[in-house]
Amino acid sequence: MSDLRKLFLPLLLSSVLLLSACDGDFGVGGGGVFTVGQEVPSLRTKTLADVGGDMSKITSYRYPDPRMYQLSFDDALKTGKPIVMEFATPGHCTQCDKQLQMLKVVMDQYEDQVIFLHMDQYYNPEAYDAFQVRGEPWTFVIDGKGRVNHIAPGRMLHSEMMPVLGKLMGEDQGG
Repeated sequence: MSDLRKLFLPLLLSSVLLLSACDGDFGVGGGGVFTVGQEVPSLRTKTLADVGGDMSKITSYRYPDPRMYQLSFDDALKTGKPIVMEFATPGHCTQCDKQLQMLKVVMDQYEDQVIFLHMDQYYNPEAYDAFQVRGEPWTFVIDGKGRVNHIAPGRMLHSEMMPVLGKLMGEDQGG
């Protein structure tokens, strides 16, 4: 029995430590190595202008919103505005399609204050490499100083995104 405890206790502790790290604020499981507060790299990504306005050359999303493809990530960082960077390839990911639908609704409210960028793995693989994204969707919210404010693995709901942006914009979150 003593030998069994000696074997079981380290396994239990390591499992608890691993599970406690699985939080939306840490880049675990496929969202790279970024943590909240960390500065992101400047990176040139494709824009709608780079593909001659042809949406099919920048996204596999069936209902793309041109507002998500106006700026390269490096140019978006230079604006000093917060950025919502969505890693989603709806051409092979049903949840990604739903995530982008939700983001279009949020963008209608925050488009003058926040830049929304969509990175499709088929067309901006360098962004996936830079952020070490594996799996989809992943959402990175980056503050106006170019630092990670929030990381969300998987699909975010509208009710999850709004408080994140509200807090970032300094809006009163009281009822």
